[in-house]
Amino acid sequence: MINVSVLFSELLLPGWAEGSDAKIGLASVTSLTGDGDEFTLPCHTADPELFFSEESVQIAIAKSLCASCPMQRACLEGAISRSEPAGVWGGELFDNGKVIAAKRGVGRPRIRTQGESSIVAQEAAPLVQAS
Repeated sequence: MINVSVLFSELLLPGWAEGSDAKIGLASVTSLTGDGDEFTLPCHTADPELFFSEESVQIAIAKSLCASCPMQRACLEGAISRSEPAGVWGGELFDNGKVIAAKRGVGRPRIRTQGESSIVAQEAAPLVQAS
């Protein structure tokens, strides 16, 4: 599990989202007008650990929750501007400030047997010849 050490109050600091090196803060992503809309977003109603999970199934669930969110685009833009270190933001998975397709599993990659390697080579051969 990854601990995120940004406090809600830090995201609301005046000037944080201003100037040439502006970062999009929470105020740009959720409603702070007190109309209650900010508490209907999927990331506000689901378990927060879901969005910072190491498990691929939970990551897929978090991404699917983002798909129907009205703030998905703004959330993703904000995460990119802040170089979010980890988690699912705007339907994308972040690691060290970059969008990644999937998390690599723990440990070393599985070693293929000779038979598996030849199957992979046979499947890849038409792709190599085409390019």
